[in-house]
Amino acid sequence: MVSRLTRLSSLTLLALAATAPAQAADPELNIYSARHYQTDEALYANFTKLTGIKVNRLDGKEDELLERLKNEGAKSPADILITVDAARLEVADQAGLFAPIDSKVLAQRIPAKLRTPNWIAFSTRARLIAYDKSAVKAEWVQSYGDLAHPRLKGQVCVRSGSHPYNLSLGGAFIAHQGEPQAEAWARGLVQNFARAPKGGDTDQLKAVAAGECGVTISNSYYLARLMRSTKPEDQKVVAALGVVWPNQQTWGTHINVSGAGIIKTAPNKAAAVKFLEYLSSDQAQAYFADGNNEWPAVASVKLENPALKQLGTFKSDTINVGELARNAAKAQKLYDRAGWR
Repeated sequence: MVSRLTRLSSLTLLALAATAPAQAADPELNIYSARHYQTDEALYANFTKLTGIKVNRLDGKEDELLERLKNEGAKSPADILITVDAARLEVADQAGLFAPIDSKVLAQRIPAKLRTPNWIAFSTRARLIAYDKSAVKAEWVQSYGDLAHPRLKGQVCVRSGSHPYNLSLGGAFIAHQGEPQAEAWARGLVQNFARAPKGGDTDQLKAVAAGECGVTISNSYYLARLMRSTKPEDQKVVAALGVVWPNQQTWGTHINVSGAGIIKTAPNKAAAVKFLEYLSSDQAQAYFADGNNEWPAVASVKLENPALKQLGTFKSDTINVGELARNAAKAQKLYDRAGWR
C-alpha cells in the first residue's frame, strides 16, 4: 500500500518524524519523489507486499523537494529522494543531503558507471536523434555534433538548454571533447534552430513529424511511449520519423538515468537500503522497462517491451554518471554564452 503525502503540511510531516520511534514496530519508509509516472505505483505496492514495510510518499518537483529537504534539515522525515537525471541527483549530493550507500547487493547488481558512493541509478534512457524522413537524410545526423552542421540551418527543434536532460548531454560532450568544442557545438546548434526552444521531448518529436523542423534530440522513452500508443495520431508521428543512435563510431549514445539516494538523516535507514536493493531486483527492473519504457540498469534483465525491442541495441556511453553530472554547471554556462535558453 502506498500512502500519498502530497497534500500533507510540513507540520504533519514533522509530526511523523517526531513519532517515528513510537511506531518502530510498524516499519515504514518515507520517500520524496520527483519521478511522476503512474506506472510506478505497482513498484511501491510490491515492495510493501514483499517486506511489510509501508511506503509513505511525497511527490513534488525536483527543486521544491530539494528546498524542502534543506529547510527540514535533521528533522526531515525523508528516508529517500528519488529523481530523474544525473545532474539533479548530483545537485542533491553536493548539497550534502545523501549518506554513503553500503550494500553488497547494489555493488553487485548496479554497474559501476551507473552509481556513485552516495546515489545509484536504477533505470536508464538514451538521448536519441529523431529526424523527418522526408526532409533529412540519416547520414546527416549520425552524431550530436552533426546537429551543428550548417546544412541543418533552420531544421533543429529542441527543448530548453536549461533542462537537465540537455545539461547532462552537455556534461558528456565536455567530458569527451572539452569545453571549447562543446561551446562551438552549442553555438552551431543555436544557429540551426527552427524556432526558439519550447515544450518537452514529445513536443519536439511531434514538431518534426509535422514538418515544423527536420530533426530533434529526445529521450528514448518518449518515442517508445508513442510507439506503444494505439492512437492513430501517435502512430502517424512515429511513421514520419527516422531514428539514429548518435555517436556509434565514437563515444557512444548519451545515457541518462532515474536514480535515488538515502537521506543523511533518514530515520529508517535499514528500510531505505532494502528499498534500493529491491529496485535492483529482476522484478522491479523488468517493471521499469515494461511500465515506463526505460532500460533496466541491470543488464541481465530480459526485456519484454516491444518498443524497446524494435528500437534495437546500440553502443552506449560508458562515462560514469557522476562525472557527467558534475559537468552540468559548466554546460549551463556555455549554453548561456551560446544563446541556448
